Amino acid sequence: MTEETPGFDEQQPDVPSGATSDDAEPKAASSAKEEGAAPAGDAAQPAGLTAQLDQVRTALGERTADLQRLQAEYQNYRRRVERDRVAVREIAIANLLTELLPVLDDIGRAREHGELVGGFKSVAESLETVAAKMGLQQFGKEGEPFDPTIHEALMHSYAPDVTETTCVAILQPGYRIGERTIRPARVAVAEPQPGAQTVKPAEESGKAKGDGQGEDKDSGGPEEG
Repeated sequence: MTEETPGFDEQQPDVPSGATSDDAEPKAASSAKEEGAAPAGDAAQPAGLTAQLDQVRTALGERTADLQRLQAEYQNYRRRVERDRVAVREIAIANLLTELLPVLDDIGRAREHGELVGGFKSVAESLETVAAKMGLQQFGKEGEPFDPTIHEALMHSYAPDVTETTCVAILQPGYRIGERTIRPARVAVAEPQPGAQTVKPAEESGKAKGDGQGEDKDSGGPEEG
């Protein structure tokens, strides 16, 4: 009679009911394939990240170019606005000073006649100082050559002591702001005397002719003797 050892049973793998050992082998093989395919997926991830990084860099370059273009347009706009602002200011000042020119002319005439005295003198000098601070400059002097770009000839005459068209009298001074002339100087001009340059050669030729006749007389004297 054989004795059975308690607790000793042959251990066999758990197999689902209705399944055989042949069914378990394909499952083990498929799990092994999945474990082998995992490294290939990990290698594909860096390639995808590189492509995304290239896209981000391209988008960043485009946005940077857009920002630089907008900044350049803004700088051009600021310069244009500043230029227009300065031009408008100069035009406004020129218009204001042009309206004051008759007053400055009256002050100049009063000074010439000795009537610029007392409180009127103080007010006139203050007005001239303010006009000078705003950039108003007076020009036009007697004896300077006539320049049609800054002079306006109201009187014309001839003079023997000038060699070119010259301003001999300033009827009204001219005014400018910077390089811009707001009123030309109104002057009387004198030109060289007509024929003044032709008289001198005639006198020289007559003198030379007279010298020639004298030489003939001198040379003829000994012959007669």
